Amino acid sequence: MAPVLGFFLLLGLCGDTVSDGSPPSTNSFDGLEFEFPPTNYETEDSYEAGPIGILFQMVRIFLHTVQPHAFPEDIIRKILQKKFDLSKDYDKIIYYEIGIITCAALGLLFIILMPLVGFFFSVCRCCNKCGGEMHQRQKKNGTFLRKYFAVSLLVICIFISVGITYGFVASHHMRTHLRKTQKLAESNFNDLRTLLNTTPGQIDYVLDQYTITKAKAFSDLDNVKLLLGGSIYEKLRPRVVPALDNVKAMADAIRETKEALVMVNSVLMDMKQSSAHLSANLSDIQKDLAQSLKDPACRVPSAATTCDHINSSLSYLDVSVDFSQLPPLDKQIANITDVLQTNLSGLIQEGYRSFNDIPETVESKTTNVISDIKRTLNSIGSEITNISKKIPVQDKLSNFIHYINNTEDYVHRYLPTLEEYDSYRWLGCLVVCCLLTLMVIFYCLGLLCGTLGYDRKATPTRRGCVSNTGGIFLMVGVGFSFLFCWLLMTIVVLTFVVGGNVEKLVCESYQNKKLFQVLDTPYLLNENWKYYLSGMMFDKPDVNLTFEQVYSDCTENKGIYATLRLENIYNISKHLNFQERMGNINSNFETTDIRIENVVLLDEAGRKNLMDFSSSGVDRIDYNAFMNATSKHPTKVNLLSFAADLDIKANHLPQGDLKQSLKRNAQTLRTIHRIRIIPLEKSMTTVYQTMRGLQYKNSGLGVKVANVIFFLNTAQDFLKNHTSMITAEESKKFATMILGYIEHYLQWVRIAITEQVAACKPVATALDSAVDVFLCGYIVDPMNLFWFGLGKATVFLLPAIIFAVKLAKYYRRMDSEDVYDDGVAVTHHTNWVA
Repeated sequence: MAPVLGFFLLLGLCGDTVSDGSPPSTNSFDGLEFEFPPTNYETEDSYEAGPIGILFQMVRIFLHTVQPHAFPEDIIRKILQKKFDLSKDYDKIIYYEIGIITCAALGLLFIILMPLVGFFFSVCRCCNKCGGEMHQRQKKNGTFLRKYFAVSLLVICIFISVGITYGFVASHHMRTHLRKTQKLAESNFNDLRTLLNTTPGQIDYVLDQYTITKAKAFSDLDNVKLLLGGSIYEKLRPRVVPALDNVKAMADAIRETKEALVMVNSVLMDMKQSSAHLSANLSDIQKDLAQSLKDPACRVPSAATTCDHINSSLSYLDVSVDFSQLPPLDKQIANITDVLQTNLSGLIQEGYRSFNDIPETVESKTTNVISDIKRTLNSIGSEITNISKKIPVQDKLSNFIHYINNTEDYVHRYLPTLEEYDSYRWLGCLVVCCLLTLMVIFYCLGLLCGTLGYDRKATPTRRGCVSNTGGIFLMVGVGFSFLFCWLLMTIVVLTFVVGGNVEKLVCESYQNKKLFQVLDTPYLLNENWKYYLSGMMFDKPDVNLTFEQVYSDCTENKGIYATLRLENIYNISKHLNFQERMGNINSNFETTDIRIENVVLLDEAGRKNLMDFSSSGVDRIDYNAFMNATSKHPTKVNLLSFAADLDIKANHLPQGDLKQSLKRNAQTLRTIHRIRIIPLEKSMTTVYQTMRGLQYKNSGLGVKVANVIFFLNTAQDFLKNHTSMITAEESKKFATMILGYIEHYLQWVRIAITEQVAACKPVATALDSAVDVFLCGYIVDPMNLFWFGLGKATVFLLPAIIFAVKLAKYYRRMDSEDVYDDGVAVTHHTNWVA
């Protein structure tokens, strides 16, 4: 029961220890990120036997065949309840152990019978019986039998050698791995101490993260102008700013309209003067050409036609537009000048400024509530800091340190003794395997010498020395087999009973957790406690805390708080409940009167100014008259074309005054076009484009101004009717964001304390190291492989003895042989003298 007691001890340690080997845990919320610091441990999570594991599995299959019954939970419970009194349940125990008992009984039978058989066999041989007579009968199938016996013995020797190999491998595996026990134990103790040393720091780290959370909340509170005021501003902006932009655009239109009208009026005066000068110049040229055409040269038949054509076209030398007919713009300019007496742009900037001051207004209105919230957050931080002193995790860990020290001292004290005893065990296993090896060597030498020295032509009495030596080796092997096989089988039976039961009752039940389920039976370990662990730890035996649950949680690397159900001692969720104070923070924002008043987008003076502009008459100007007048050519005919035509016609005339006059007037027309027409055309184009733009801008001016005022009134009404509601909504969102930081932190604290702080993976690892690795992996598995190989080799000694005895008759030199005389066998004796 030593392994079971050791198992109980480690489970007891499980009640007071925790471990952390979890990967880093991160949690982020709106820029607020928490990362749980990782802890590194030395001990590996799993144990692998390597290639020899296949042999271990083969032995387990054999044990399952011998012992197919399931783990006897009910029997174990009854045994523990009756304080190991087996008097009443022996029949059930025998039924469960029937396979092992049967194999052990066969082994005992082997142990008892083999020495007796060996004794009687020896006595019989001494009496020249049982093959002791040195006489060999001649048989027709003698050659076949000799070969058959030799091959059979060789195969048996191979099987025995495999069993011996298993024994050597198992012994070496146990020896090499037991030497690793010191390192395995130290790594587990180091991990447990790492757990003890890092857990307080983990708790402090978790609680210290409130500083980061509070700093984030304080930063947002200090930035209330942008976060809250800015959000309110952005909610109102789509309805307000477009209305102000429309008014601003209208103010720009008033200013641009006046500038355009003044410019048109000025250009129009210049155009009238230019048109008058142009008309006078063209009249002078017309008169000069008419006078020149009176020249006698025009009466010449060849020139008369040309002169008539010129004379008929003189009427085209005149202006085409009378700009004096265009209406004056002085009245409209005067009206707009009166409109501009009011600084509409300044009034609009006042509206922008009044609306843009909303964030500053919010900041000034929330100064007191921000201070109250900061004081509340500071008080919550003080209470969170005090929580670290009340969490029972550190108390449980501080009580556990002496268990580690005592266990480590115990291991260091007795581990050298274990290694010393293992040296004796290894030496004993070596002797046993060497004995078996010696028997196989004798058999193999007998086969080798007998086979090589056998002569078919030699008679049994004339066999050679080598063949005879082979037969002697075989009989020596038989003698050693009879002499030591019972001792080997004794070792096999003892190790088989111990190793098989430990494998089935401890190792297998530990891996499938059946053993935990037995230990978790209510009122089993203590008749007054329903659950032993909770009774031992909390003195509350009704709390459902089981060995299986603790081991499973530790294997999954859960924290000690959740694993040991420490909420029954200290409910951290209850102490981290700050709903009342957080509710006060929310109510402070809800009750804060953040009134956004006196936001006037445009006063009555500005509105009147817009109405005055709509009645200024700029929309009633006859823009078509201006555009029609300025879209025409200044003259009835293109002066350059007319001048070119004069030059052509003058070239058809003979030299004289008429020709010179025509060319002079053509040059004068070109000069007039350059000096008068080109500037006038530019002015006309400017007036045309300006009036067309004004017509587009001022078309439906009354409707446009009415729309601007309507949208302005709508925006003003929206501010009046919805600002309070939007302010309340955004204030609630801002409060929810601040509270979200705290709630997010508190939620992370609950998860970290209950599931991540002091994650007890090292405890499960230590228990696995003690039971699954050390007991089962280092000791039981190689021990089972040892008896399996040794038993296999020992059992095969029995057929080896039979075949060796039979085969030795064919190799040894006989004292007599059969001689046939006339078909009748006659015994012929040969006396050999040394």
